[in-house]
Amino acid sequence: MATVYTPLASSWRGQGNEQPTHPPATTTTSPRCSNGKNKTTKFFGSQIGGRSVINYSYTDMPWKLMGWDLLYFFKYLYAFPYIVWPITPTDSGDLSELSLTRGNIFSISMHLLLLILQLLFIFGLLPVVFFLPVWTAIVLIALFILLNYGLCLLLNGGTQVEHHSSPEYAPRLEQHAKEQWIYINGICAGEHWLQSNLNRLAATFKRPILGIHNKTSGLIFDVLEVLIQRNWGYATKDVRVCYRIIKEKLYDDQYDKVVFILHSQGAVEGGMLLDWLLQELPQDILGKLEVYTFGNAANHFNNPYMHKSGQGKAESDPLRAGTDSTLQGSAGPSGERSRSRGGEVEGGNAPSLQSLASSSNVAHPSVISDRVIGHIEHYAYTTDFVALWGVLHFATSKMASDTLPRFIGRVFCRTSPRGGHQFVQHYLDGMFPLERDEETGELKGCDEDNEFMESEVVVAGCGLEEVYGVTATASRREGGEGEGVTMKVKQLSRLWGYRNGGSPETR
Repeated sequence: MATVYTPLASSWRGQGNEQPTHPPATTTTSPRCSNGKNKTTKFFGSQIGGRSVINYSYTDMPWKLMGWDLLYFFKYLYAFPYIVWPITPTDSGDLSELSLTRGNIFSISMHLLLLILQLLFIFGLLPVVFFLPVWTAIVLIALFILLNYGLCLLLNGGTQVEHHSSPEYAPRLEQHAKEQWIYINGICAGEHWLQSNLNRLAATFKRPILGIHNKTSGLIFDVLEVLIQRNWGYATKDVRVCYRIIKEKLYDDQYDKVVFILHSQGAVEGGMLLDWLLQELPQDILGKLEVYTFGNAANHFNNPYMHKSGQGKAESDPLRAGTDSTLQGSAGPSGERSRSRGGEVEGGNAPSLQSLASSSNVAHPSVISDRVIGHIEHYAYTTDFVALWGVLHFATSKMASDTLPRFIGRVFCRTSPRGGHQFVQHYLDGMFPLERDEETGELKGCDEDNEFMESEVVVAGCGLEEVYGVTATASRREGGEGEGVTMKVKQLSRLWGYRNGGSPETR
């Protein structure tokens, strides 16, 4: 098992607007894994850019963005089944979205009913209304809208936006009194799945979680809403409520840390929220904010430098920028050599483990990275359709112009046979699995020894374009000789430091 990092932020090869038909972890294994032996993870630092080029951004005209989104929607359509696949295992029991519980069966049944009705509306009713009297067409459309709304109201459990994790999973503790954890769910999540998400997060990090309900309107209408939000910047009620809450928490001196967790469409909404916050709030207040996304569907993620000099250093030293860390003193004591699967590292050719991990371990990472927001991390599967359409498409490609906005944040990109899109069953169970009590079988907290966090990352030397790939059974290196230091995912992941009620080690 290994993780790979390249300083150019992408190992994909392409020209012009072309994108690969496979996810970025194909250096070692096909994204359509069929067994547990073919597993890899890649780590990309904040976007610097690779050889694949994108010449458009979220600041372009909406019709242009919609056209590109539809193009890549069909290009990555082969991965669409992974929204729900694989349906097993359900390691979190009742909290897993596809486990056979009453609440899950009800949610799945309602979504199937909504899917059938919406398909009939789009392909059956809409083509016919042009041949009907105006008032007849209006009545039929209104009846469908009312029926769809009523079914979604049952699925969403009413109109309430704010929800909370159950106290039995994580009671409020004095040691976490200065922290506020907030979560926005992704597409197709009704009240039951939102509550499962909140409880699973609480069980993992041992903190109460405030949930902002991004209500579902059914799969097809949710996808349409994502397109509108990504390309027109439309803010729904939950976006506006969450903005008010986050702004209040950041200004409140009671809190010195606001942790924002986003999944799927929730990351689209979170990206809009960050844009608003960056426009209005002082930089020192935004330094309290940390953002972590899973299966990110957004087309941008902003986190500007606080000083022009910081951007200049990043351009002259892409490895430092890519890891959001400082390279000063990275040679280690007495210029010692560090060895990895990629080769040996001399002196200052590559950063030391301590310097690379520094931005994950300081109280406010923005001090080191010189970026406004404290820390941003993205977790994605190479078989997740939404991640391919979002974070993996935008964060791992070079922008055609320096004036185009970039997708900022560390990216942990994993290829695994259990790599789907469901928040609990695929992402948390695959990357932050829980441990069960041997006697009672009850879930008792995050498993300290799990495959994803123990996997390795080879951080290549500055300026190298090689791609290093290591599977669970063998290692390979592409592009010739290279240099790098070997680290584990858990040494780069700041979110991992919060497991079981802990906090990242501060320096």
